Amino acid sequence: MKRLLLAAACVVVLWAPSLERSVGAAPSIDGLWDAVVVANGIEIPFRFEIATKGRETQGSFFEGDRRITSTSGSVAGDAFAFEYDFLNTTLELRLAGDALAGTYRTNRAGARPQDVRMRRFVPAASADETTPVLAGNWEMRRNADEVTAPRDTRTWNVFLRQSGAELSGTILRVDGDVGTLVGRWQNGKLVLSHFAGERPNLFEATRNPDGTLAVTLNGNAHYLVVRSGEARAKGIPEPPDPSRYTNVKDPTAPFHFAFPDLTGKLVSDTDADLRGKVMILAIGGSWCPNCHDEAPFLNELYTDYRARGLEIVALMFENDPDPRVYRPRVQSFIKRHAAQYPMLFAGTTQPTPSSKVIADALPQLVNFGAYPTTIYLGRDGRVRSVHAGFPSAATGAEHVRLKQEVRALVERLLTEPAP
Repeated sequence: MKRLLLAAACVVVLWAPSLERSVGAAPSIDGLWDAVVVANGIEIPFRFEIATKGRETQGSFFEGDRRITSTSGSVAGDAFAFEYDFLNTTLELRLAGDALAGTYRTNRAGARPQDVRMRRFVPAASADETTPVLAGNWEMRRNADEVTAPRDTRTWNVFLRQSGAELSGTILRVDGDVGTLVGRWQNGKLVLSHFAGERPNLFEATRNPDGTLAVTLNGNAHYLVVRSGEARAKGIPEPPDPSRYTNVKDPTAPFHFAFPDLTGKLVSDTDADLRGKVMILAIGGSWCPNCHDEAPFLNELYTDYRARGLEIVALMFENDPDPRVYRPRVQSFIKRHAAQYPMLFAGTTQPTPSSKVIADALPQLVNFGAYPTTIYLGRDGRVRSVHAGFPSAATGAEHVRLKQEVRALVERLLTEPAP
């Protein structure tokens, strides 16, 4: 009997520490989460992934299949924080049961945080209804009774891809697309959404009897969406041509610029190392999502053609004229994309006493209206093409087409003799 009691005591002593660890250990938050961000009062679904290692953690948004991962993260008990330097944002979450809740904020003075809620990812149930064929190219136009500004009259392109009830795609405006929308057809309705740390969008569509779509964007804007081949017959005008949207006052005159780089050194079109080169001037800003979309392609061009005489210069218009604010933002942009071409501080997006807006900084441009806008100069310094916006990989064939056209243009300009 004494032996049995002693054996039982040993079991309790040996097992007790592991029980204590089990009870006291915080549950793992690693894995996929179904999340919503509240933007302008609208809940926008998105997918999120967390990976922890000790007291360090990473949080990833998704741009289609591509992860947008935090630059740093920390854990303190049931609280988690993720920093995104290249977005200038912070996501803070707290674990409560099997859910996470917190805020996502831009680290700018006066910025209002957005509420975020997450629950464990659960695969969507198989659709038990027939899904209409929605894949293809469409065009969308704001309902006439909601038009309050000239920009509301512009036609936008819509690209949809489909696998059964699952759909993805994007909306392409003159400045670029809204990111990869993902979702599904369910209960007689198509719901697509996007949020990858920026560009929150909710696209809800029902089918009209004639096969067109009635779309509500972000809960308050309503559009008629028509297949591209039928759009003119339905009274929808053509979308703006991004290659003709912005031009210059005198295409026979050289295009001039002179702005400081991040060290304060003045760089201009008359510099000896730029004269006689084919140049791409990329007008953008570190705050601009479509500028981030364009940067990898500019890197490709710089790598492939610099030895043959191509130079790329980014003209950055930031949302704050203070170097203490914009300089680290631009440096984060450079780091994120491993950009090798120079970036100059050209001005701000809003007029200030100490900095120029684009109309003053680049007075040769006519009808500027999109970030990014990319200017292509021949070896003689004259403008050969101006393209508004940039369609990311979310646009599919449109993205491929533009890249091919730009490469063909650069190749042609490089064959011209230097003056």
